Amino acid sequence: MLEEFCNSTFWNSSFLDSPEADLPLCFEQTVLVWIPLGFLWLLAPWQLLHVYKSRTNKSSITKLYLAKQVLVGFLLILAAIELAFVLIEDSGQGTVPAIRYTNPSLYLGTWILVLLIQHSRQWCVQKSSWFLSLFWILSILCGTFQLQTLIRALLQDSNSNLTYSCLFFISYALQLLILILSSFSEKNASSNNPSTTASFLSSISFSWYDSIVLKGFKEPLTLEDIWDVDDSIKAKSLVSKFEACSAGELRKARKALERRNQKNSQRHSGARLHDLNKNQSQSQDVLVLEETKRKKEESGITKDYPKSWLIKSLFKTFYMELLKAFLLKLVHDSFIFLNPQLLKFLIAFANNNNAYVWTGYIYSILFFIVALLQSICLQWYFQFCFMLGMTVRTTIMASVYKKALTLSNSARRQYTVGETVNLMSVDAQKLMDVTSYVHLLWSCALQIVLSIYFLWEELGPSVFAGVGVMVLLIPINGILATKNRTIQVKNMENKDKRLKIMNEILSGIKILKYFAWEPSFKSQVHNLRKKELKNLLTFAKLQSVIMFLLYLTPVLVSVITFSVYVLVDSNNILDAQKAFTSITLFNILRFPLGMLPMVISSILQASVSKDRLEKYLGGEDLDTSAIRHDANSEKAVQFSEASFTWDQDLETTIRDVTLDIMPGHLVAVVGTVGSGKSSLMSAILGEMENVRGHITIKGTIAYVPQQAWIQNGTIKDNILFGSELDENKYQQVLEACALLPDLEILPGGDLAEIGEKGINLSGGQKQRISLARATYQDSDIYILDDPLSAVDTHVGKHIFNKVLGPKGILKDKTRLLVTHSLHFLPQVDEIVVLGNGTILEKGSYNTLMAKKGIFAQNLKAYTKETGPEEETTVNDGSEEEDDDYGLIASVEEIPDDVASLTMKRENSLLRRTHSHSSRSSGRHRKSLKNSLKSRNVGPNLKEKEELVKGQKLIKKEFMETGKVKFSIYLKYLQAIGWCSICFIFISYVINYVSFIGSNLWLSAWTNDSKTFNSTNYPASQRNMRVGVYGALGFAQCVFVFIANLWSVYGTIHAANILHKQLLNNILQAPMRFFDTTPIGRIVNRFAGDTSTVDETLPATLRSWIMCFLGIISTLVMICVATPAFIIIIIPLTIIYVSIQTFYVATSRQLRRLDSVTRSPIYSHFSETVSGLPVIRALGHQQRFLKISEVGIDTNQKCVFSWIISNRWLAIRLELVGNLIVFFSSLMMVIFRDTLSGDTVGFVLSNALNITQTLNWLVRMTSEMETNIVAVERITEYIKVENEAPWVTDKRPPAGWPSKGEIQFSNYQVRYRPELDLVLKGITCDIRSMEKIGVVGRTGAGKSSLTNCLFRILEAAGGHITIDGVDIASIGLHDLREKLTIIPQDPILFSGSLRMNLDPFNSYSDEEIWKALELAHLKSFVAGLQLGLNHEVTESGDNLSIGQRQLLCLGRALLRKSKILIMDEATAAVDLETDHLIQKTIQQEFSHCTVITIAHRLHTIMNSDKIMVLDNGKIVEYGSPEELLKNPGPFYFMAKDSGIQNATSTSL
Repeated sequence: MLEEFCNSTFWNSSFLDSPEADLPLCFEQTVLVWIPLGFLWLLAPWQLLHVYKSRTNKSSITKLYLAKQVLVGFLLILAAIELAFVLIEDSGQGTVPAIRYTNPSLYLGTWILVLLIQHSRQWCVQKSSWFLSLFWILSILCGTFQLQTLIRALLQDSNSNLTYSCLFFISYALQLLILILSSFSEKNASSNNPSTTASFLSSISFSWYDSIVLKGFKEPLTLEDIWDVDDSIKAKSLVSKFEACSAGELRKARKALERRNQKNSQRHSGARLHDLNKNQSQSQDVLVLEETKRKKEESGITKDYPKSWLIKSLFKTFYMELLKAFLLKLVHDSFIFLNPQLLKFLIAFANNNNAYVWTGYIYSILFFIVALLQSICLQWYFQFCFMLGMTVRTTIMASVYKKALTLSNSARRQYTVGETVNLMSVDAQKLMDVTSYVHLLWSCALQIVLSIYFLWEELGPSVFAGVGVMVLLIPINGILATKNRTIQVKNMENKDKRLKIMNEILSGIKILKYFAWEPSFKSQVHNLRKKELKNLLTFAKLQSVIMFLLYLTPVLVSVITFSVYVLVDSNNILDAQKAFTSITLFNILRFPLGMLPMVISSILQASVSKDRLEKYLGGEDLDTSAIRHDANSEKAVQFSEASFTWDQDLETTIRDVTLDIMPGHLVAVVGTVGSGKSSLMSAILGEMENVRGHITIKGTIAYVPQQAWIQNGTIKDNILFGSELDENKYQQVLEACALLPDLEILPGGDLAEIGEKGINLSGGQKQRISLARATYQDSDIYILDDPLSAVDTHVGKHIFNKVLGPKGILKDKTRLLVTHSLHFLPQVDEIVVLGNGTILEKGSYNTLMAKKGIFAQNLKAYTKETGPEEETTVNDGSEEEDDDYGLIASVEEIPDDVASLTMKRENSLLRRTHSHSSRSSGRHRKSLKNSLKSRNVGPNLKEKEELVKGQKLIKKEFMETGKVKFSIYLKYLQAIGWCSICFIFISYVINYVSFIGSNLWLSAWTNDSKTFNSTNYPASQRNMRVGVYGALGFAQCVFVFIANLWSVYGTIHAANILHKQLLNNILQAPMRFFDTTPIGRIVNRFAGDTSTVDETLPATLRSWIMCFLGIISTLVMICVATPAFIIIIIPLTIIYVSIQTFYVATSRQLRRLDSVTRSPIYSHFSETVSGLPVIRALGHQQRFLKISEVGIDTNQKCVFSWIISNRWLAIRLELVGNLIVFFSSLMMVIFRDTLSGDTVGFVLSNALNITQTLNWLVRMTSEMETNIVAVERITEYIKVENEAPWVTDKRPPAGWPSKGEIQFSNYQVRYRPELDLVLKGITCDIRSMEKIGVVGRTGAGKSSLTNCLFRILEAAGGHITIDGVDIASIGLHDLREKLTIIPQDPILFSGSLRMNLDPFNSYSDEEIWKALELAHLKSFVAGLQLGLNHEVTESGDNLSIGQRQLLCLGRALLRKSKILIMDEATAAVDLETDHLIQKTIQQEFSHCTVITIAHRLHTIMNSDKIMVLDNGKIVEYGSPEELLKNPGPFYFMAKDSGIQNATSTSL
């Protein structure tokens, strides 16, 4: 039929049976024309519909679009001309075949369709259509056959059908041009990410990424250079998609959980946790999570949680990506098996001298095309997989963050901050890794089945000998892998423990330095590290065995299979076709067999992470149903018989409280330590679990926690907390919270940066910033958990008057104030007295005093003689204060500053009445106005100036750019040891030499099949061939094993050395290093970087050596066979190296950006977790979520770019590999006369392997570069300058200090070299056993004084001597061990109580109990189940702050040194505890020199001398009696506190 249609032969096989083969013209004009056209017409409607549905705004017309349309227009004209010619030619005789009409007509229709499609793409973001590009490619490929046929026809007969041929040539050229044009991308105004607008060819080859690679090569990339990711994969849209999918699954899982619980509760009815001792005073965080945890574990019931919903939800969310990857992988796997078949044909071609040369060329071209398609499929499969991995990681990270904002407290308590951050970093990463490889599960199985099938075709049943060996090795590998997993789980635990300790060491580094406890904690870390490395060593040895088996497998398999094949039947002779096809198949088989156990083990690892994430993400949310918001309520806060607890397993903390708080009232909550004051506040915030009853709240809440939570950022950011800036209000708040003077001292004013957790602020400053933040938020109800504890008395009074009191900024708001400052109580509207979680009394001050209940008795006990005075001072304070100013005026010689301290309260004073004070007050007013004025001017000037010196506290994380210095590699290699390195390298070289040997031997063996036929093949020859082949194979394995094992020992030794150096150095770094470096950054060195050096770097190093030698050996083999190949190697090597250098520069920088953008996510997360109550109270969850999402997206764009850069590289390298295969096969065809089949097989079977290896080598080179950065970062911290040595040659005398005399002579000090002096020449003598009180407002240099005694700060001038020894001349530990401090922040470490008191175990239990008794903790500790071994949780969270403070007192009592320093130690304690501490110190330290830095003047009134500091100088120094006689600064402070004379207080 078709023959009539085109009037010539349609098909005849004789056409192909000649050296000059060709296809019949009829076949070319019908089938080969209709294939592309059919493709286009079938897909066009679908494509147009898609465009119509997803259209956006029409783009402007570009030159590229016009050019394409014009060229298609020319094609249309050509088709019309051709049709016209045909019509003219056929003047009705019917001689012209039908095909000549149909084709031009078809083309006319097609070109119109193409014009339409190209026009419709104007409404799309991506202008070039993938299927049009495919159509052009198909059309050109199919046209090629007709092209060469027509050219041949013209060469034979110059005027055969000339017009038709010319038209065809022109249209062919036009189509080529259009294809070239459509490979260019058109930019789109709406999208700045070129991946969305890239043309089909550009996106297949990732060419749109060239610009970044070039940029990265020229200069280090910055975040601005990297394109944002598509909106569809931003954190926000991913999470909403994931939540929609997971809601249903989670519901099912929760139901299943309920069913399980019902079953279990029937089984274990009874085992209830015993009740805690009822009358024991309870701590705010009620007891001992750890204990209940342990009990639960003992009883075998760990807390159950919703299971197996996470994976289902993720699958639902991302199934499309999985499907795309699945299809690509399927195509790729099918193509893999074409290679061995093509190889077989080529070997046959080489052995058959009668074969036509063109068949060889076709095989070569097919080799190339198959390889190219394989590359594209593989790379896109990887692209989809890694993108999926990245989106899964993003989803998990964002979900964990979102969950943290709503997680209930009991669920949250099960995790330390570190563990929560781990979920985000480690577990999300594990899931990311596994999603990238999940397809290998089925793909490996498929490849194994197909390989065995094809091998059976080659070698028959003897295959099963080889496959049997493989199958036998799988369970062995499996056993080793599971063993490895248990080791790894154990290792994770060790790592967690080590990081937990590191975290605490860094958080409490100041305490370690004060007490000289570094060695104890250092040895703790070293012991954990020892365990960790021991585990690692076992792990790595097993890993080496697994590697050995992995190497052994292919060698054993080929040796056994060939031997069995030859020995089973004497007719079986191994020829080149069989041997090398089989070898290629075995090489294919090697990958799935090696990967399968790895994939399974990584899935198992991810399953642990999956469980952890399910537990966290499925945890109970905060149940705030007991907190009712009612805008119409008459009361601001109303408790209705409310009982609350911290954990349902523990008893209630707040019991049956009924309490009404009226709007606008100031209510004080008082009670002893542990009476549940903070818990009451937490209950209102909804942070506790409801047992019964409810709380009704009217309006919004602001919260000031007992321990100020400060974010890393500027002071201004901390106060505004996301609100709009209202300059007047802002200044008012600063003034009211007494922050203006601090801002004058701090470099950069309110733009000074605060370190993590407010590390560079004093306690009082933190508390005032925290208060300012709440005050600035315009809320209805203010919950203030003891905000006045950390500030000095006069500042406290100023804040009370300006902020909290009846005349303060918040006077119209409802305020709940937990306080220990009794002298404010007469001014509050109502007082609530708490005891053991219940309300003991409530009423106004006068009511309670008249009632003479508990409150009145306690107050009497503490105010003894001062009672009435205290009241008078408070009640009519205003007149008194007027007098103060009068007096100040007469003391002319007082420097301005000191005066301005006292008069910050001046606005709230009545009009001045004393005329003689008007001059002074004028001066003061002016100073206040000026300070306000200078504030206003500040910000505008600041923008013009650069940063003030010292304003930036946290240095930007140092990010190396450019190549990693060679010295870093040397440092690492040196740590491994040079001998080891040489030995390892030599072993690897021997391995590759034997590899080449075995290949050559096989080639010689297959050559035997030509010399002998099956009847006369000598047995001895056969046995020798088998024997030597086996021996060479075995040698390879043994040497790999030796090299691996040796490198394991070397690299672990190196990891040990680096960690030791890092730890030793960090612990000896000076305090200012910790002030300017966020903890997260240091922990990162111990976490991420150390684990890279432990695990990743050694593996990378090994792989790199093996890849490098593998490639060299393959190239050597090819060049031995065909020396001409060297000519091709040279340009390919140049291309290869240049691609590599381009890529490595970019990749390295992207990895660095990735890690730099990753740390802020984690540090913001840990900051959020620690400040949750504040964030929730102020309702700022959404804002924090947004910050987190932005951070995650920023990191995601770096990861995305990095993934693309890998694909960009791989597709180019695979091209180089494919060219090597192509050219080596071409060589085989060109030199076919000089080569035999076995050489062809030998060369090509190895060349086919090279593509993967080339790819791997670059990957490993860049991995090496990336991972060696860890060594670089660790080295950076190994080189941090140290503080003075701990112990020097000059040791102090044995009993030193025996007297405790301290002399300061002109002592000066500054915090950091670029800052001003804090102490400006202090000179004074403190005699033996003197009690000194140090006072002065915040920032006057009180704490700096203690830091100098301990040499936390080194002198900038002058010196201090203790008992005649200059403290700068002895070792730090010799000094610090002899002094004792009760620090401002009571910092505890997780571990036993005993460890917290005595980390070196240098005291007996009796001594410790004695100390606890003196610290009034004996009854508490004795009441604990484990006594001294009671576990303290992270930073002592399960003890109240008062109890922590008493523990610190216990530490001091144990030490019993001659000199005791108390730094604001009584700040967070109620008066009772305060009294206890004072009494204990008076009795126990009577023979010591005591320096007390106090906020409450009562505490130091009985000191021998009082030192008044201001602005780093001593302004007054003398006994309290003397100082109270002359109206100086101290006199007014005392007056403020209601102290008239030194004897007026017994406190």
